[in-house]
Amino acid sequence: MKCPFCGYVESKVIDSRPTDESERIRRRRECLKCERRFTTYEIIETAPLVVVKKDKSREAFDSGKLLAGMMRACEKRAVSLAVLEQAVEDIEMSLRNSLDQEIPSYKIGELAMEKLREIDEVAYVRFASVYRQFKDIDSFMKELESLVKQRRQGTAL
Repeated sequence: MKCPFCGYVESKVIDSRPTDESERIRRRRECLKCERRFTTYEIIETAPLVVVKKDKSREAFDSGKLLAGMMRACEKRAVSLAVLEQAVEDIEMSLRNSLDQEIPSYKIGELAMEKLREIDEVAYVRFASVYRQFKDIDSFMKELESLVKQRRQGTAL
């Protein structure tokens, strides 16, 4: 590790401990030349997730973009930001656990709809109407009927 004070490349680790979130390791180091101390942080490097869009173009996965879409669907609904942030975190974890670096956009949309169905049915319908681009009222009604049927099966169990 290069010393930020004198530029010497050799240092020794004096103290090492995880941060509060346990996602990084904080290391106190001492330069072997100037003997000044400095702090470094070590983090796990994750491979970037790439979204493959319908037109076959690719872009980096942006959890903020997913959160914004889900927030739009939940507008004027009693859904807290914390619940949506947790849903986005769950979706991202699911994508990373799939071990695929390139994820089709439809898979992200499907995961978002699953989460919204659990969180708020109205938000789910709003998201689905944009995501699935219903061509007419019949396709929209089929989706609503499917939702009602699932709800009835859930309460009948």
